[in-house]
Amino acid sequence: MKQKILVTGAAGFIGYHLIKRLIDRGDEVIGLDNLNSYYDPALKRSRLSQLGIDDVSENELITSHLYDNYRFIKVGLEEGEKLNAIFESEKFDKVINLAAQAGVRYSLENPKAYVDSNIVGFVNILEACRHNQVAHLTYASSSSVYGLNERMPFSTRHNVDHPISLYAASKKSNELMAHTYSHLFNLPTTGLRFFTVYGPWGRPDMAYFLFTKAILDGDPIKVFNDGQMARDFTYIDDIVEGIIRVNDNPPVGDPNWSGMNPDPGTAKGPYALYNVGNNSPVKLMDFIGIIEKELGKEAKKNFMPMQAGDVAATYADVQDLIDNLGYKPNTSLEYGVGEFVKWYRSFYGV
Repeated sequence: MKQKILVTGAAGFIGYHLIKRLIDRGDEVIGLDNLNSYYDPALKRSRLSQLGIDDVSENELITSHLYDNYRFIKVGLEEGEKLNAIFESEKFDKVINLAAQAGVRYSLENPKAYVDSNIVGFVNILEACRHNQVAHLTYASSSSVYGLNERMPFSTRHNVDHPISLYAASKKSNELMAHTYSHLFNLPTTGLRFFTVYGPWGRPDMAYFLFTKAILDGDPIKVFNDGQMARDFTYIDDIVEGIIRVNDNPPVGDPNWSGMNPDPGTAKGPYALYNVGNNSPVKLMDFIGIIEKELGKEAKKNFMPMQAGDVAATYADVQDLIDNLGYKPNTSLEYGVGEFVKWYRSFYGV
């Protein structure tokens, strides 16, 4: 059934790929983004252009010249009155909130940006959904919420009370606020803990992007924790499939949920959490090796200690995703890195 969906973070990496899938299947989509300068806004504008949005004006809904079921508006989540006006005029069926101030290390330098976007902005989204009868809010959380947890694989049933960056803390706060709104106002909400997303049109602050650029430029790459890291790298198409399946299946709550033995991943109200990861952690040095093979060039490596706010390993338990939605991310790293490298060479002409 055709849906009217708001996607925030529309000019971002995940937002771009998600919106393409939604408009291709016939949904009516409005994309929202503030086009901030955390990384090069030219890349964000290039993503928008791919979907037919070329001329961006403040606070004005622009219709794509490629897709008549896609419109875009430049607004930030912290702009509460403008956000409310959009909700009141458009009456969305569903909302997918991907907008956030991203990055672990940047949160050590500019914490206020995370409060404005990830906390104040998220409250504005919750309030707008509550007052405009939105049928389901799906929102991006992060594997960063697992913090100091060392039990592997990470499960939504694990305790996540020990984040080690303000970015992670802001994402945990989103989950807590969403639970409150699900409980108090019966607003269906689902949080998605994404694990190291990569692929074409990716974020230039991510390691795989930085590695590719440096290797092609002949510059050394920084290999943190002396290469003793492992990540559950998840290809963008797998992330998008997970979002769509969750969006189409709002939570209804678990009538057997008990406060005597509380399960952090579910609730009595319409609230849910899912990990979206490849369920297959890869050592950083092996990951670099795949990039080197795709580029046909060996990296110069500078081995360095662990960075503040980083964790040694991530590993997603996705059993709930399999059991409830019949889905398991499974794109191989070799395929995904190959697709990224092809895009990178084409986009940057190298």
